[in-house]
Amino acid sequence: MKNIRIVITLFFAGLTATTSVFAGNEDRAGEAGASQLLINPWVRSVGFGGANTASAIGLEAMNLNIAGMAFTKKTEVMFSNKTWLKGSNTFVNSFGLTQKVSETGVLGVSIMSMDFGDLDVTTVDLPEGDGSTFSPSYLNFDIAYAKKFSNSISGGLVVKVITESISNISSTGVAFNAGVKYVTGENDRIKFGISLNNVGPSMQSTGEGLSFTNVDINTGITSTQQRKSATYQLPSLLNIGATYDFYVAAVKDSASNQIKANHRITLAGNFTANSFTKDQYRLGLEYGFRNMFMVRAGYVLESTTWFDSNLRTSAYTGPAFGGSLIAPLGK
Repeated sequence: MKNIRIVITLFFAGLTATTSVFAGNEDRAGEAGASQLLINPWVRSVGFGGANTASAIGLEAMNLNIAGMAFTKKTEVMFSNKTWLKGSNTFVNSFGLTQKVSETGVLGVSIMSMDFGDLDVTTVDLPEGDGSTFSPSYLNFDIAYAKKFSNSISGGLVVKVITESISNISSTGVAFNAGVKYVTGENDRIKFGISLNNVGPSMQSTGEGLSFTNVDINTGITSTQQRKSATYQLPSLLNIGATYDFYVAAVKDSASNQIKANHRITLAGNFTANSFTKDQYRLGLEYGFRNMFMVRAGYVLESTTWFDSNLRTSAYTGPAFGGSLIAPLGK
């Protein structure tokens, strides 16, 4: 009980400090790049509104709080395809794999790519297009490791390789995610999580698209010169979250000393401190039946705009819903 009080005190102290020190700066919203790092490719977390920083486990935790990946039981493989911003004809394809490599360690890899389709090549002289097309490419490759340090504490680290390219310009960067998870209470029903995501050096674009041909009016000599693009920073963010599990008609198994219940209700809350945009508050609720059927809902609030959708400055706000059906293949 003493440990619970300490963790709760540290949680709210960190939340208060983060709100004032790491608060989002909406005036810098246009300065960040690699915004695809803010997209969560895994649908279960999306249906939760991203409020499950503390409770996400397995591969699902890689983009929220890597510490949760340490709870992978053996091997986990996931693939997803989803439409991004309905009507934009943009698709997000993701593949991930996690593997338990030791008694307490888990190794994971994931790839996320964005498909924008074919776009017309336009120029100053041909604003309607010259008949040719190109396809932009965004690709994130992640390699991660998570470890259980005890029955209550786990942590992990993700290394991200980011590539962005169009027909004649590209950029490459590296980012890091780190997280810690604390589990306590009877049957591990209380969970806390803190993660720092998308931290890394600035990125810069290079390529033939930045070069131009110059003709000296005095000598007539033609030369190719290279423009230098400005650097841009990554959209770093800090997540602080907590969840609590309610068991309905729960019965304690005397053999395993674990609570068994057909019905579980999970209440989740999360605070996201964005370095370039407004901070966000996330609320989530999930109902689970025998860990086989689950439905969930979430709501994301943007600081200063709250429930007024006309004032919001990000697409990452509003309600979210989802469900899962898990079919066991054995015991």
